Amino acid sequence: MTFGEKLAKARKENNMTQEQLADVLGVSRQSISKWESDIAYPETDKLIRMSELFGCSLDYLLKDDVTQKPNIQRTTYRHDASFSTFSFTITKTREYEYKSKSTLFGLPLVHINIGKGKTAKGIIAIGFKSVGVLSIGLLASGLFSIGLLALGLFGIGVLGIGFFGFGAFALGMLSGGAVSVGLISFGAISIGIMSCGAISVGQFAVGALAHGHYFAFGDSATAMVALGATQAEGTLYTHFTGLQNSFSGFDAQTVISILENNVPSALKLFMKIALSIVGIR
Repeated sequence: MTFGEKLAKARKENNMTQEQLADVLGVSRQSISKWESDIAYPETDKLIRMSELFGCSLDYLLKDDVTQKPNIQRTTYRHDASFSTFSFTITKTREYEYKSKSTLFGLPLVHINIGKGKTAKGIIAIGFKSVGVLSIGLLASGLFSIGLLALGLFGIGVLGIGFFGFGAFALGMLSGGAVSVGLISFGAISIGIMSCGAISVGQFAVGALAHGHYFAFGDSATAMVALGATQAEGTLYTHFTGLQNSFSGFDAQTVISILENNVPSALKLFMKIALSIVGIR
């Protein structure tokens, strides 16, 4: 059997059309037709992909005298192409790529590229490395990114970096995580202009242990205005009750007046957010 005959046979055994196989390999349907007619031959990387796809050796595909396809154990996956499905296999290399024909701004609507050193780039990008409007991967960057390391307007990951950053370690204008750093941050350990967390450090700090420049509210508080349940140290106003989780009895109007007179205009918004969080109006 020739290479073209073997290719056509393997494709049909896997219930794939020429169009579907072309989508998986990233070539035109005409290329598949020429290969199956033995008019042309694929490049080496395409041969390797086909051997992985059909669970056969390169010897079987290329040598006419090898007619028995080796019985290779395969893992079957499902793939959607043009609203019809077909089965394909991935060998131990665990490499797979799909790129939609539809594009927007020169990028495919969907690009899935899984493999060592591979990068997925598309409106929706999925891969170990991914770049897209919606990006999912170990290293992901995009408008919305999700990954081990996520960088984007919205970054969600073990390390999330973005205008909105969320993760075990988060960095952003608005950040939330176990360790969080941002203009407005929420986390177990929180650092920011306005910070809220178990351990909170910032210009305005709210937390069990709160250390702020202008305002601190928590079990233990240190700032210009310090409101603490069991411990408080303020340079202009100090209030503590000596009772855990009790913050009653402070003069809210005095607190607001001191802050209004001492906080720069550029930080007034953060001040209002902090006061709102603790219920001071």
